[in-house]
Amino acid sequence: MLIFRYLLKETVKSQMAVFLVLMAIFITQRFVRVLAEASSGDIPAGLVLGFLGLKVPVLASLILPLSLFLGIMLAHGRLYVDSEMSVMRACGISEWYVTRVMLVLSVVMALFTGALTLWLAPLAVEHEYQLEEQVESESGLSTLIPGRFQETANKKAVIFVHEMGSGEEKLQKVFLAQHDTQNDVKGVHMVYAQRGFVQKGEQGNQQLVLTDGVQYEGRLGQRDYQVVDFDKYQIEIAERQAEQKNRKLSAYSLSQLWDQNSIDAMAEFQWRIAIPLSLPFLVLVAVPLSSVDPRQGRFGKMFPALMLYLGYFMLLNAARKAMEDEKLPAVMGLWWVHVLIFCIGILLLSKQRSAGVWIRSKLRKRHS
Repeated sequence: MLIFRYLLKETVKSQMAVFLVLMAIFITQRFVRVLAEASSGDIPAGLVLGFLGLKVPVLASLILPLSLFLGIMLAHGRLYVDSEMSVMRACGISEWYVTRVMLVLSVVMALFTGALTLWLAPLAVEHEYQLEEQVESESGLSTLIPGRFQETANKKAVIFVHEMGSGEEKLQKVFLAQHDTQNDVKGVHMVYAQRGFVQKGEQGNQQLVLTDGVQYEGRLGQRDYQVVDFDKYQIEIAERQAEQKNRKLSAYSLSQLWDQNSIDAMAEFQWRIAIPLSLPFLVLVAVPLSSVDPRQGRFGKMFPALMLYLGYFMLLNAARKAMEDEKLPAVMGLWWVHVLIFCIGILLLSKQRSAGVWIRSKLRKRHS
């Protein structure tokens, strides 16, 4: 039991370190993209953390298998380099026992990853779609950035807000230039107001209401401009509520996937199952590959192990694509890739066992 807890502790420590590093890298990349969209006015600054947080379940579900794989390679590689694993072998701790301990860990991690891929990640993607629709429906108010020229949602005017205040009329010193779409003659229709605010109509449309300002109207090349002072000026900047976007299958819940009854939905379901299912198979590969000679160093077999991991998930992606294109039968689906990696893991584990030694000796005799 002491060895069991020690192996688990060392592996989990390495896995958590890898997981946190990879999550920090990918979240930082995502944060830069969301921040760029916020700075360009595509999304409001207040929703940056919301968009970022909704990506965490999706990223975590993809990083957990890799973190477990690398955690085993790093932790067990250190045990081999420090000769701790050799001492365990001398005390009767076999590689198969270590594999069984790691399989227990992989089952626990597979249950957690399955909760992410089957429930939490689709829910996060659906909420991300809803946030995008909310941004589009509130584009008149929430994405206004002081000190920047911005086109309205209905493409009929350009707004410049000097600063954002507090209270009901939060827009201060507003410049508005309207597009003249009634005739082909280029006209000038500009408004400058001291204050303004955005209000919603009953149909979901949005209107910009300006107070205490001046309107300039005329035609280019002519000097008969009309200047009108006003107490209140109103213009529609968003015609209607944004329509609901078409969802990808990644946003569908399990019940919705079952209701689809299509090959694409089946491929999506098998992909969600494949991620947690891959963890025990990765253990069968990682444990024997982590066995290194102390002179090789703990990273001696890291490169071939990573190539095998990448090959595994590239085959899963290729099988998913072939299944969606109906080039692969649904019965075969992604299961054959799991069978392949399972066979590779069993072959690697059997190298040091009596059956593996007997097979290799027979093969050598046959070749000699």
